[in-house]
Amino acid sequence: MKKRGIGSLKSAAKDQLLAAARASRQAGLERKLERLVPDNSDGRSVGKSFDFSTLETARQLKIQRAAAEMLNIDVPFFRPHDVQAAAHTRIGNREYINFSSYDYCGLNGDPRVTAAAREAMERFGTSVSASRVVSGERPFHRELEKNIARFLGVEDAVAMVSGHATNVTTIGHLLGPNDLVLADAFIHNSIVEGVRLAGATRLTFRHNDMDHLAELLSAKRHQFNRVLIAVEGLYSMDGDTPPLDRLIRLKTRHDAWLLVDEAHALGVVGQTGRGLAEREGIDPNAVEIWMGTLSKTLSSCGGFIAGSTALVEYLKATAPGFVFSVGLAPSVAASANAALLALEAEPERVARLVHNGQHFLKAAKAAGLDTGTAEGLAVLPVIIGDSIVSALVAHRLAEAGVNVQPIIFPAVPEQAARLRFFVNATHTEDDIDTAVRLTAECLERTRKDGAGLTQLAASLR
Repeated sequence: MKKRGIGSLKSAAKDQLLAAARASRQAGLERKLERLVPDNSDGRSVGKSFDFSTLETARQLKIQRAAAEMLNIDVPFFRPHDVQAAAHTRIGNREYINFSSYDYCGLNGDPRVTAAAREAMERFGTSVSASRVVSGERPFHRELEKNIARFLGVEDAVAMVSGHATNVTTIGHLLGPNDLVLADAFIHNSIVEGVRLAGATRLTFRHNDMDHLAELLSAKRHQFNRVLIAVEGLYSMDGDTPPLDRLIRLKTRHDAWLLVDEAHALGVVGQTGRGLAEREGIDPNAVEIWMGTLSKTLSSCGGFIAGSTALVEYLKATAPGFVFSVGLAPSVAASANAALLALEAEPERVARLVHNGQHFLKAAKAAGLDTGTAEGLAVLPVIIGDSIVSALVAHRLAEAGVNVQPIIFPAVPEQAARLRFFVNATHTEDDIDTAVRLTAECLERTRKDGAGLTQLAASLR
C-alpha cells in the first residue's frame, strides 16, 4: 500500500520531531516532580496537593496546544456557535457551511419539535426534579418509549438522560467478572467504559471481520458465563455498517447476546430510517439489545435501550444509571418524541439524506480523497493519516468558510487521522461540492508545502 506523504517532511525528520517531543515531555515531567516533591535536609518530603498538570494526558494536551500555537492554528474545539446546529452556522459573526452537526434529518428547530418542547415546559416545568422511580415519572416518558419501540418494531424501550451513560450503565449492570464482551475494534468509548464498569473481559475483533469474531467465539465462549457481542449500526468514525445477518447467525450458534449501537443509524440507515434491521429485512426482535441516542436525528438529548419487555423492565427496576438518575426533562422528552413522529411521517427526509451522502462520497472519490470504508451514509471521513496535517487542513478549511472537525490521535491511530464530515439532509449539492473541492485544494497545498511541520520540528530540537 502506498504510504501517505507528509509534505516536504521526510520520515527521518518526522522521527526527529517525535523524539524531540518525547524528550521535551520527559524533561517537563522531571521539572514538575522536582517542584512537587522538593528535597529536604532531613531526607523527608514536604507534602503538597497533587498537580493534575503532571498527568500524561494533560501533558499531551499541552503539547498539542503548543504545536497549534507554533503553526498559528486556531484550536478547533469548543468554538461557540451563535445559531442553532444545522447545515450552516455562524461562528464569531462569520458564516460557515457546517459539517460538524449530526442533525441528520434537519429536525433541529423544526416548528413541531420546538412547539412540543415549549408546551411540555409550560405544563411540567423545566425538570421532573426526581428519579422516575421515586416521583419523576410523567406521561411523556412512556409515550416516548412506546413510540421508540413501535418505530423500531420491538416490544419496549427505556429512555435515559445520557447516550454515553446508557451504554455504560446497561453493560455495566447486565454483565460481570465471569462474562465476556467481544467488541468490534472500532466500537464507541461508551461500550468500552461499560465493560470496564462490569469488570468483564473484553476482546476485540478486527473491524467488521466476522471470520475473526467466529474464531474468538469458538476459542473463548466456553470459558465464560455470558457473552455479549457489541457492534455499531453505523460506525461513527468510519461511516460503514456491519453484516447483521452474519452477526445473528454467530450469536445464535454460540449462545451469545448481541448489542447494536444505532446512535448514528437511527434516521439514517434503512428506507425509512429504522436502522440496520430494516435495511437488511431482518426481524429486529432477533437482536437482544438495541441502543440509540436522542441527540442526533431526534434533535434532543439522552439515550435509549430497546428490546424485550423483560429486558426493559429489568433495567428500569435495577440499572443504577436509570434508578439513581433524574428522569428526562419535559422539553427533552417531548422534543425527541415530536422529532420521531415527524421522521415517521416524512421518510423523504431520509431519502434526501441518503442522496446527499452518496453525492458527497462520489464527489470525494472523484477528487482523489480517501474516504476509507464509508458507505455514503451521513458519516463521511476524509482520511489524511497525520494529526498535524489534519489540523492544518481543518484550519485552512475554516479560513475558507467550511466548518469540519479534525479527528486526531489518540481519538484514532495516528495513521488514521482524518477530517470527519457529518452530512445532513438540509445540505445542498452546492454545499457538498464546495466542501469537497476546498478540502482537496487545502490538503494538496498542506502536503506540498509542509512548512508548518518543518517549523514545528525545528522548534523542538
